[in-house]
Amino acid sequence: MQSGGSALAGATPDKTFGQLLSDALDNVNTLQQKSDQASADLATGKIEDVSEVVIAAQKATVALQLTIQIRNRVLESYQEMMRMQV
Repeated sequence: MQSGGSALAGATPDKTFGQLLSDALDNVNTLQQKSDQASADLATGKIEDVSEVVIAAQKATVALQLTIQIRNRVLESYQEMMRMQV
């Protein structure tokens, strides 16, 4: 039985949680690199539209903040499980 509102509805069932996490971290890294490149291109005059640089920086910032929040939630869950008595 599949739920239509599942966040992983489009994910392939062959991928493990570790692979999904690795892909997400690679995506965050790519966004950070694009932001850095856009900033360098603006400084050298290759990009004249400042909004492109701001948008790239905001995408990278939001992705990094999301990654940090997910990490915090995973750590909290792990710590909670360690406190459980069996």
